[in-house]
Amino acid sequence: MITANAPGEKRTAKEKGQVSKKAALNADILTDKEIGHYDPDLIMSYYRRRPLRVLSRLVSIIFPFLSFALGLWWDKFQGKIQKNEQKRAIQLREVLTELGPTYIKIGQALSTRPDLVPNLYMDELSELQDQLPPFPNDVAFQFIAEELGERPENLYAELTADPVAAASLGQVYKGKLKTGEDVAVKVQRPDLIRRITLDIFIMRSLAGWAQNNIKRVSSDVLAIVDEFAARIFEEMDYVQEGRNAEEFAQLYNYLPEIYVPCIYWEYTERRVLTMEWVEGTKLTKPEKIQAQGIEATHLVEVGVSCSLRQLLEHGFFHADPHPGNLLATPDGRLVYLDFGMMSRIKPYQRYGLIEAVVHLVNRDFEALAQDYIKLEFLDPDTDVRPIIPALSNVFNNALGASVAELNFKSITDQMSEIMYEFPFRVPAYYALIIRSLVTLEGIAIGIDPNFKVLSKAYPYIAKRLLTDPSPELRSSLRDLLFRDGQFRWNRLENLLRNAKDSEDYDFEKAVNQAIEFLFSERGAFIREKLTDEVVKAIDVYGRQTFHNFSSSVRQRVGMEAGTPPSDLPQNTSNETVEHLRNIINILQETDGFDPMTILPLVPQLLSKPETQQMGQKIANGLAQRLAARLIRNMLLEAENRQNNNGNGKGRVIPAPQLSLPQPAAFR
Repeated sequence: MITANAPGEKRTAKEKGQVSKKAALNADILTDKEIGHYDPDLIMSYYRRRPLRVLSRLVSIIFPFLSFALGLWWDKFQGKIQKNEQKRAIQLREVLTELGPTYIKIGQALSTRPDLVPNLYMDELSELQDQLPPFPNDVAFQFIAEELGERPENLYAELTADPVAAASLGQVYKGKLKTGEDVAVKVQRPDLIRRITLDIFIMRSLAGWAQNNIKRVSSDVLAIVDEFAARIFEEMDYVQEGRNAEEFAQLYNYLPEIYVPCIYWEYTERRVLTMEWVEGTKLTKPEKIQAQGIEATHLVEVGVSCSLRQLLEHGFFHADPHPGNLLATPDGRLVYLDFGMMSRIKPYQRYGLIEAVVHLVNRDFEALAQDYIKLEFLDPDTDVRPIIPALSNVFNNALGASVAELNFKSITDQMSEIMYEFPFRVPAYYALIIRSLVTLEGIAIGIDPNFKVLSKAYPYIAKRLLTDPSPELRSSLRDLLFRDGQFRWNRLENLLRNAKDSEDYDFEKAVNQAIEFLFSERGAFIREKLTDEVVKAIDVYGRQTFHNFSSSVRQRVGMEAGTPPSDLPQNTSNETVEHLRNIINILQETDGFDPMTILPLVPQLLSKPETQQMGQKIANGLAQRLAARLIRNMLLEAENRQNNNGNGKGRVIPAPQLSLPQPAAFR
């Protein structure tokens, strides 16, 4: 029976929240009953009232690390660094395991960085991914009963006696539903909220102190800690993880080599998750993957491609892609697991990252400095003039011969050189992006030390530039193809060559997008520049053809071949023709290219008023060049005759073949 509240008993939502917060502050131990979502104010208020707990935790953190550091120092003093390396690696793994989930996450990140951590340490830390000490079965089964309302034996036809994997926040059992499906049952570790909130309090306190007292800390480290903590809280909610998995599948399952297990919602609650069991091999075992006839490096490329789509297409990305969360199936697909730590990136940030890559490729450091403002690394009122030469120095050194030679770590290392000199700050969203990409890159380097993420990323970026209709990327494409008013055929070649290697590059879509943009109001600049290019090319080609023809005729009648005009470029026509040939060859090699699909577009293009205007401008441009050349020749001939009549020597000054001044690209 429902009864109405008495007038004096009514409480607003705000009052209820205040009562709930007050109850949480007075609770002896924080659990998910007191704090179901990340509330930094509540966490800080709670532990400020309990300094002894904080001090005890600090001691438990400091002493193990101090013991580890002293051990390293003693090994170095005795010259036994190599001899005791295995022992120290085990010690570090045990320290991180003992300190709990927050520090286990740190160890997981280090386990994928062969460029930062020695191999022995990596091998030991990789056990933190899914080989941690399990908690007792009776606790796990009690959680299942509390969350799902039934004992495990009443819910599942089978369930392994012991967990098959144990990670930082939970452990996994293999089971079978009574309907026959094989499933993975993940159960959360006990006492997580208390342990994690205490570590968050310490991290936030240290971050706030560093931000206020250390001048070299220019990033908003407090926001970065909050972003990381919020993701951990989401990771502790298995219902949210299930929703994340389904959204991820909806967005990325169209990629044939990506697979996401399905969620069984009838057997899923906040602390228990039941999902499809998938057989596979972890990416940390490339030899085993290769033995199945699967190219491990190719699967990493698939992961890079999927990550780029996560970051730059839909903005919903997996923020914790360590090897324990990535499997290779026997049929060669890449399986994503564990969708607890996910994050989002807004559209303007996605486009800003692509624009930054284009400006980096172009070495346009003035535009790159503006990108940092758009991406919130710099305040809008920052004077970027002193930053531009610093960016130029850093990235010109880093880029070397090719952008594809860079990896993300080298970029972040180079950037760190100027972060302290200028008022840069690292946005919280970017910290998780770097964590995701650097982790994936670490996996790739572990399989192939020569793997370069950017060289695998550029085909996708090229595809986006050619097919995305957004004003931001249309502008980036224009910046890439034109410089100082000149069309750069080599850049178009490079874009087309890279884009054709992108898995879902749609050639017909690219053609339609290009035509739509070219004949839109925003494409007026490109139409104008293309018209100029066509006029120049026809003019040069026509003059060269005429010179070659006249020289051939003169030779046939026994005369000496004429010398080409001094102002006529010798190689431009050949270079332009060569570029066009290369582009045609690239198009012929592109999946989906069919000349018959393009032919019907020709009448449509010819009927457009913009095409007719371009034709008129081309004709006018050629006529103006010819008229200017004739007038100039006539004036010079008249001047020569006047000179001859004046000096009486009868000397003939040859009149050169003339043209309008040529642009830099044709000199």
